[in-house]
Amino acid sequence: MFGLGMQEIIVIALIVLLLFGGKKIPELMKGLGKGVKSFKDGMKEESSPDPSEGGERG
Repeated sequence: MFGLGMQEIIVIALIVLLLFGGKKIPELMKGLGKGVKSFKDGMKEESSPDPSEGGERG
């Protein structure tokens, strides 16, 4: 996984915990999850054709 071992992941997790604190991390993860969901929804809308446009130009 990205060339990271278990020790590196633990060190990164500890640094994040020290920087943001235990109470702030769930809020950050919730916001990140909403952002990813919004991005996926946007990609689905972009890839599906809009029936109101009709596909004709002119």
